[in-house]
Amino acid sequence: MTLLLTGYEPFGDHDRNPSKAVARDLDGEEVADREVVGRVLPVEFDRAGEEMTELIEDHDPAAVVATGLAAGRAAVSVERVGVNVADCAGVPDNADAEPRDERIRDEGPAAYFATLPVARVVGDLLDAGIPARVSNTAGTHLCNHVLYRTRAHVEREGLDIPAGFVHLPLTPEGAASKARDGEAESGGAVPPSLPLGIQREAVRRAFEATLERGE
Repeated sequence: MTLLLTGYEPFGDHDRNPSKAVARDLDGEEVADREVVGRVLPVEFDRAGEEMTELIEDHDPAAVVATGLAAGRAAVSVERVGVNVADCAGVPDNADAEPRDERIRDEGPAAYFATLPVARVVGDLLDAGIPARVSNTAGTHLCNHVLYRTRAHVEREGLDIPAGFVHLPLTPEGAASKARDGEAESGGAVPPSLPLGIQREAVRRAFEATLERGE
């Protein structure tokens, strides 16, 4: 069986997205004796959820970890819940869609909990010296959207696949770019960051902790 890992393409005022790099870098690697299928989702409300469900159907993964960028967060954030709300919060998607206070599924439940062992993943990351935390909100943009749609699909199809979402910080290069935009040379702030290599290791360990749960 495979492990399905997704990231996102750049969006908004971010010209790079570490989740895209992590998905591309880990594609084809073996983690816990399973091959990682790394794919990059479009930052589009009308496409991302559908592409995720197609990937699950095509690859029959043992676990799904979706990832995205959360600029401003200082640690890897493992999301606990996806809510039935699509709201761009002032940041249009890459197709210029701007949903406001919409339901992802009109007849769907208010929320789905991630089925990754959220607290265990965070504990394992902390034990490895990787800054990490449990997050109780994935926002209302596409990261939340894909978490909700993924869990809805898995439950509707009766699949025994642990699935969840991990938010990644900026890389140092991304933080430096934002610092320049924010006038750091004149005393502006520098956003928090985490090297890409540590982000890749965090995702590997998230899969390992998830698979250990079922052993």
